[in-house]
Amino acid sequence: MNDRKTPARAAQEPLSSLDGLVAGLRSLPGVGPKAAQRMALHLLQHDRDGALRLARALESATRSIRNCERCNTFTEDVVCALCRSGKRDPTQLCIVETPADLLMVEHSQAYSGLYFVLMGRLSPLDGIGPKEIHLDRLLKRAADGVVKEAILATNFTNEGEATAHYVGELLQARGLAVSRLARGVPVGGELEYVDAGTLAQALRERRALGA
Repeated sequence: MNDRKTPARAAQEPLSSLDGLVAGLRSLPGVGPKAAQRMALHLLQHDRDGALRLARALESATRSIRNCERCNTFTEDVVCALCRSGKRDPTQLCIVETPADLLMVEHSQAYSGLYFVLMGRLSPLDGIGPKEIHLDRLLKRAADGVVKEAILATNFTNEGEATAHYVGELLQARGLAVSRLARGVPVGGELEYVDAGTLAQALRERRALGA
């Protein structure tokens, strides 16, 4: 009797626990199949307690972390600590692509206003339009009657520039002063990888959109 499985049957069978772990690790950015396999085998062979801690932490984070109702960044509360702070300047709204970018701007210690996190950037070829970057929420947030200046701090990539231009025109049409990070941030660079000194200089030398 031939026990060899046909490709169709093999494709229908569920992944083994090890294969499932490898597949899960591959969802991390920059982790290919070989690296994911090495990680999985290391955890199982040398650090099962660490693997369990990681599993519990991931489950807890995915259950408890949500988007802030005001700025859209990650938080465990309805409104994040930055938005609740009375020490921030509510007339300035810095618009960034990701929570990682927000943290980099904070690390520069050159900005004391509030934020809005788009959670992406316009990229029509990838199916990312105004809805995917929460543009309706941004416009509502910026039009609260308190915000006077919107600082466009999207990345200096083609998509980031297009996003800044599109968002900037909409905000200007609503009577807001709109500025863009100065070119201290290198063209093609992403805020997450820019040093804090360069980012602080870019914030200080921001310019009005269209200037």
